[in-house]
Amino acid sequence: MSVEFGRASTDKDLREILELQVKNLPDQLTDEIREREGFLTVSHTLELLGRMNEVCPHIVARANGRVVGYALCMHPDFSGEIPILRSMFEQIRLTLSPAKTFIVMGQVCVDKEYRKQGIFRGLYSTMKEVLSDDFNVIVTEVDGRNRRSLDAHLAIGFRVLKKYQSDGRDWYLIVL
Repeated sequence: MSVEFGRASTDKDLREILELQVKNLPDQLTDEIREREGFLTVSHTLELLGRMNEVCPHIVARANGRVVGYALCMHPDFSGEIPILRSMFEQIRLTLSPAKTFIVMGQVCVDKEYRKQGIFRGLYSTMKEVLSDDFNVIVTEVDGRNRRSLDAHLAIGFRVLKKYQSDGRDWYLIVL
């Protein structure tokens, strides 16, 4: 099976991102699957996903012409668009050196059938390569209950900038 990495470039890509997203939101998963495989926190609209993609294209993994993984690019201009992410942007402003130019990885997901095949690492590798001229670092946060995601991020080189609480949850602000 061949997987290709690149930028999201069509409405089909965005719709397939949303299809994959819906399948991995907490209300679609059992407690056991959330613990073992991780979960997504935010549900996007097609309109917001499209606007974000126009400013900084999302990174996708495609197999057989279909999106099987994605890493969303969220430019700081969108810091007020998703309420649960506002505290993350505030923590970034408080923690990251003003000399750093950053992009937020707004969400990463790999289709269940394609996990443990290097796609997660490939998405971030492609993101770094595509965005390196414009941004020094990639920043994201992980819900403290999502150990699978935190461990995966740390395994590819992310480091914890800060642990904080918001909305009654523990969050890890991490940077690559």
